[in-house]
Amino acid sequence: MRLGLNIGFVFGGDDHLDHLRLVKEAERLGFSVTWAAEAYGSDAATLLTWIAAQTSTIDVGAAVFQIPARTPAMTAMTAATLDRLSNGRFRLGLGVSGPQVSEGWHGVRFDKPLARTREYVAIVNAAMRRETVVFEGEHFTLPLPDGPGKPLKLSIHPLRDHVPVYLAAVGPKNLELAGEIADGWLGILNDPAYLGEQLKHIATGLRRNSIQPRQSRQEGLGDFDVVASVPVMTGDDLQAAADPIRGYAALYIGGMGSREKNFYNALAVRMGYAEEAKRIQDLYLGKQHRDAMAAVPHGFIDSISLLGGKERMAEKLTAYAEAGATTVALTPFASTVEQRISDLRTVAEALELAGVGD
Repeated sequence: MRLGLNIGFVFGGDDHLDHLRLVKEAERLGFSVTWAAEAYGSDAATLLTWIAAQTSTIDVGAAVFQIPARTPAMTAMTAATLDRLSNGRFRLGLGVSGPQVSEGWHGVRFDKPLARTREYVAIVNAAMRRETVVFEGEHFTLPLPDGPGKPLKLSIHPLRDHVPVYLAAVGPKNLELAGEIADGWLGILNDPAYLGEQLKHIATGLRRNSIQPRQSRQEGLGDFDVVASVPVMTGDDLQAAADPIRGYAALYIGGMGSREKNFYNALAVRMGYAEEAKRIQDLYLGKQHRDAMAAVPHGFIDSISLLGGKERMAEKLTAYAEAGATTVALTPFASTVEQRISDLRTVAEALELAGVGD
């Protein structure tokens, strides 16, 4: 199992410099990848390009490029450019985002997300192979049949004809799709005790993969990269260590979507927190954000996080490895960059102690 680092977004001020310090420390510690996100603020491509220019060994990954924000051809262009500029260190994470961002920010209807994702990935892969792209689907048609457009081929030569594709997936059908068409899965709110249930759906998709069949492991996942996104806070007081993560958990369970469609709330329900998930959502949508944060059970936060000291974290990392995670992507929640760097070092030591590192 390998370690990764989530750096999230750029909000302003000097936080991009803090991100760079964290990434350079992660690179020194031997982390395999750093992931940058986007919502409706900073974009991932610019941040990853800046990071790649100042590192040499750590991979840079999009977690994620939003599918409604870019045509598949534009994503292929960006992926090819980043792959060449980073000397083959780019990983392409994709996701459909949610109805609010897709329709409210990008003006793209949130309809049939699975079918849209399938077509999108097919076009990106064809373009990266430098094929002359011709595609006729329900969501994308290239070239348009009633105009002057003609089939085109990517003019830049990427270092690789296939950049690893990861899907951010939450629901069972989307997990199956990740197994079928992607090289890895970007998970969130990952409890090792529930991870096996999620990987069953990915394995179902892998068995449908006729393009890139993989040899089965015990879990049936072959070389598929299972990326568990895990908050981290060190400290002897576990309650105090969990508190900074409450806002993150409450936002996803309570506010990341509408009452009718919140994929993360539905995930918490499947994980056994139905009553708690409803209360968190009611409070959050009622603008009672502090109460929503307080309503997140400590047990839930502990289950999806690395909390405490090195020895306790080593036990948890072992649990992730045994459950089938191949990468644990850390999200440090300490208030200062110095403490976040210290926490990365602690987790690296814990992985060595656990003896499950790659």
